[in-house]
Amino acid sequence: MSALLFQPITIRNTEFKNRIAMSPMCMHSATSDGHSTDFHIVHYGARALGGAGLIMLETASVLPNGPIGPGDLGIWKDSHIDSLARVVDVIHHFGAKAGAQLGHAGRQLGIDLPSIAPSAIPFTPESRVPHEMSIEQIKEVVEAFRLGAARAKKVGFDVIEIHCAHGYLLNEFLSPLANKRTDLYGGSHENRYRIVREVIDAVRSEWDGPLFLRISSTDYVEGGNTPQDFLIYAQWMKEQDIDLIDCSSGGIAMVPVNTYPNYQVPAAELLRKELKIKTGAVGLIETGRQAEEILQNGRADIVLVGREMLKDPFWARTAADDLKTAITVPSQYTRYGSAWQRTMPKLDAVPLIETVEQ
Repeated sequence: MSALLFQPITIRNTEFKNRIAMSPMCMHSATSDGHSTDFHIVHYGARALGGAGLIMLETASVLPNGPIGPGDLGIWKDSHIDSLARVVDVIHHFGAKAGAQLGHAGRQLGIDLPSIAPSAIPFTPESRVPHEMSIEQIKEVVEAFRLGAARAKKVGFDVIEIHCAHGYLLNEFLSPLANKRTDLYGGSHENRYRIVREVIDAVRSEWDGPLFLRISSTDYVEGGNTPQDFLIYAQWMKEQDIDLIDCSSGGIAMVPVNTYPNYQVPAAELLRKELKIKTGAVGLIETGRQAEEILQNGRADIVLVGREMLKDPFWARTAADDLKTAITVPSQYTRYGSAWQRTMPKLDAVPLIETVEQ
């Protein structure tokens, strides 16, 4: 039997060929108004060709005042649809599923526009002070997520992930370190979660496919959120038909974090075992053996690989070699490929064969 890492998994009637996902990572290579470019076609297409079952694109901002930095993707207007569709078509062509991560940077806005946040608290003492959002502005953000989901559906994405991590807007509402509101959107867990609840409902009104949500499971600061807080939040997420929680950490404050292989996996394990919800593990997952241990021990349902996949677009094949597991790869990348290519120029016409490097 092949390694569990390379066995298919079905989430909400969508089958993924294996349990390897490329983690969303900002590339800052879009046009100034958020349109994807040829870079994205090559970058994401290469990882799809490399064997990952799910390719998560970097955060697509739902509003013009939401990019994390210059050159970030946008999904706030209809003109973004066609350029994103070119990227998704290539991902599909090479046999992977494509995921859209919808988000808003909040007070960590990386472009020269006024920033918004739940409270007028800067990210660092040197950061600009964000504008505390009015109820009307909160409604506008919720509506923007709905429209972003509708556009993601038109693009042809297979998965939507709501970005609720890393100190960005929705994470700011959840964290008592950034949210000092005294109205219905601040104070208790229920109130801090309210905008997340409204965003999930808005996205679900447009999207019936797999819906993931990325969290920062701990703030790493006294008085901030901990994994125990996310037992509360994640129960509500499960009740709202979130299919998988992608468990990252940190970002709400500039603090040192002790990182090591699999350092964020316990958060995914906690939610999966306590709440019986699917989770994704992320964070210095470097080898196939690491990934297989996570899955075999029931600590998560998929693994999301970031920096290792930047270094190695064919990380899936590297992991298969590590696990001594045979996987299907394009014949062009086997010792038989060169002879076949002379008469089979189109990739989708070339047969796949079972192989593993020794």
